[in-house]
Amino acid sequence: MKLITTTDELAAFCKPLADAEFVAVDTEFMRERTYWPKLCLAQVAGPEDAAAIDALADGIDLSPLDELMANPKVLKVFHAARQDLEIFYLRMNSVPQPLFDTQVAAMVCGHGEAASYESLATKLAKARIDKSSRFTDWSRRPLSERQITYALSDVTHLRVVYEKLRRQLEKSGRLPWISEEMAVLNDPGTYRADPELAWRRLKPRGAVPRLLGTLKEVAAWRERTAQRIDIPRQRLLRDEQLLEIASHAPKTIGELAMTRGLGRGFAEGWQGREILEAIEKARQMPEADLPARDRPPEQLRAPSAVVDLLRTLLRLKAEQAGVAARLVASADELDRMAAGKRDVHALTGWRREIFGHDAIDLIEGRLALALEGEHPKLLAVSPK
Repeated sequence: MKLITTTDELAAFCKPLADAEFVAVDTEFMRERTYWPKLCLAQVAGPEDAAAIDALADGIDLSPLDELMANPKVLKVFHAARQDLEIFYLRMNSVPQPLFDTQVAAMVCGHGEAASYESLATKLAKARIDKSSRFTDWSRRPLSERQITYALSDVTHLRVVYEKLRRQLEKSGRLPWISEEMAVLNDPGTYRADPELAWRRLKPRGAVPRLLGTLKEVAAWRERTAQRIDIPRQRLLRDEQLLEIASHAPKTIGELAMTRGLGRGFAEGWQGREILEAIEKARQMPEADLPARDRPPEQLRAPSAVVDLLRTLLRLKAEQAGVAARLVASADELDRMAAGKRDVHALTGWRREIFGHDAIDLIEGRLALALEGEHPKLLAVSPK
């Protein structure tokens, strides 16, 4: 059990890892009472050594860890990386690269739709994970031996999981598929919370441009304020309150105080003043600058029988290829294909190879599905 609590210890631990082929990485963080995730512990395992890094230790400087994460020569291995990467992006203003996500790799290798770390550790590393510390308060100090042991198990077994998945990918020739799937995780936009776009997450009852303009300004105020004072946006102002304010566009403190559950103290304070300023800004906005709700999804005429055939084909091809069906094509993509659309991800790259090409042939009558006992199979259809 190794817990790092000083900058010198961290620098000494990270230095040899700069020459490692890969490092396994995980984090423990808290964000129930904050807007931004609060890093409490970072776990890193190289090929031979592993350590838990106490991010809350007095005086510790995490720069050696940041340098390791920014090192382009060292592959960073995560499992279900999205939230961990957000933490490093917020620290470094860049995404650690290159990346390898074992959850994505597991789907490519046929280990299920969204394989958990525990299931992969059990299956591939023959390890048992003690889950008793999963929901612990990682911000409290001192950390117990059980907590540290649990945290380190999230990277020590990850080394084995990564190595076995990589061998499977190399054997099957699917390693390039992982690079394609890393595009979203590598995109800095994945981790940016733009206050000007916050209103798009909400669902107002109307779509009048002036209402949407008010909603946009008040939602942007909430997002910026929550970021600035570091509290969850819902604790500052609940969605239903924000929608009610946008709907009624109050002009005075008294009108604002009538918002359900808001309270006069809030309305009379700095929050109420700033909300009224945001509403007034929306009121003065020129018509041409008012936002519009996103266009409703295209109404597709997707024959249900064709969708059912594509769904069966997807299961068949995914099973044959040993890859999770959800990774190959979504339900929406099947609908679009059945309706005659071809601008879908499932018709590009490796997805086209294992599914898309046959899907088009099925739709256009060059392939048919038949039963062989209880199992579906594909039959070529001779042209008339």
